[in-house]
Amino acid sequence: MLMLDAEKILNAASFTTLVDELAAMHREPIGLVDEMLMESTDANSNVSHFFIRTGWQPEKAVGAKVITVFPRNNLKRTWPSIQAVYILFEGANGTPIACLDGTALTWLKTASDSALGSRLLSRENIESMLMIGAGQMAPHLVAAHCEIRPSLKTVHIWNRTADKAEDLCARLSTRIPDVSFTPVTDIETSAASADLICSAIGCEQPILHGEWLKPGAHVDLIGAYTADMREADDQCLQRGSLFVDARETTIHHIGELMIPLGSGAISESDVLADLSDLCQQRHTGRQSDDEITVFKNGGGGHLDLMCARILHQHCQDS
Repeated sequence: MLMLDAEKILNAASFTTLVDELAAMHREPIGLVDEMLMESTDANSNVSHFFIRTGWQPEKAVGAKVITVFPRNNLKRTWPSIQAVYILFEGANGTPIACLDGTALTWLKTASDSALGSRLLSRENIESMLMIGAGQMAPHLVAAHCEIRPSLKTVHIWNRTADKAEDLCARLSTRIPDVSFTPVTDIETSAASADLICSAIGCEQPILHGEWLKPGAHVDLIGAYTADMREADDQCLQRGSLFVDARETTIHHIGELMIPLGSGAISESDVLADLSDLCQQRHTGRQSDDEITVFKNGGGGHLDLMCARILHQHCQDS
């Protein structure tokens, strides 16, 4: 069985390659998905989660990711807030073929998912980006978006604690020298000028407001992953043309959509397409340069399985 640690995973392939191969896999059926979510609250009202996400593409592969989410780790800065392990099995006979560092897999899978959404939905000539959140996912999301949209020239980074935004800007400036990185404290002003807004903040009250969005903007929503979490307000979803990575893992599973669906702010028919629809050309995506597009990255078990298959193949061949 192949053992893939974080270093091997993070160096296995470029985001361009990952997005190309992820798009190709979306031209096939995504297969079966399921998950289990558990929640625990400690004496200080810190909420942590333990969940298992599974994917099964019959005769191709089957796999499961076991994940812990402990946000209080951010306060101590000793351990990552999200940690995981992934087991990949051969699809025809059920033999385990790889064990992957699930945290690194999550970083690459999430960033590649959002980058594929941007390739299919954002304008090709975008120049400015706002990254909301400076956690562990942020550098991978920024790197993926910059690689897929090389026209990006400036990236503003906003975080609830300003020092983390400053630190991330410094690190990214070294990693991506052709892009200007600036920490910001005024989220509204930065959002209003951004061609691309990427949000990866775990919150229950919307942090991004639709009235801020300029014509032609693309919004990439990542942070909400439970039924009571959302990052964007109703107006954001109403002003934008709404897309998801997979209907099966978002519409009735994540508060970003469940809450406005429940209130009547949006309807299921407002979700125009998912990545399978877009990659199989059942929907053409963006219709004009002035159209606002909103993409919800739900990150289901099928995406973990697809990316685990891609990484396993690249590492096996190297």
